Parts: sequence; structure tokens; C-alpha cells
Amino acid sequence: MKLPTVSGKQVIKALMKAGFRPVSKRGSHVKLKKRTPTGTLVVIVPDHKKVSKGTLRDIIKDAGLTVEEFCRLL
Repeated sequence: MKLPTVSGKQVIKALMKAGFRPVSKRGSHVKLKKRTPTGTLVVIVPDHKKVSKGTLRDIIKDAGLTVEEFCRLL
């Protein structure tokens, strides 16, 4: 599936729907965490107008989601 062009705010909003919560912000980057039965997932999202495709793919992978699951959350 093709990755959509999204902003950092859209990525953060989608991850919050998946159970992540923002815990801190440093510069233009937001750290989100989610507790799971096997541990804690941590994802860093750049709060930019456009998140690059490679960065977005890494964020989705780090969040334990598939591209299809992420697109449904948008």
C-alpha cells in the first residue's frame, strides 16, 4: 500500500487513536509512549508540515502497526 503524505500533527493524532500518549516535546519532535503487555513502545514524531516517506515508514514500524492499520487511523 502506498504511504499517504501527512503532517506531523496528523501522525500524532493517528497514533493517539492507537493508544499512544504524548509524554514530552523537544524542539520540533514529540515523544509518544504506549504501554503493552510485553513492555512500552516509544515513538518520536517530527512535528513538521510534511513527514518524509522514509521517516513515516519507520514511525509506523516502531509503533508496531502496518501501513494499512495506520491509514485506517488517519
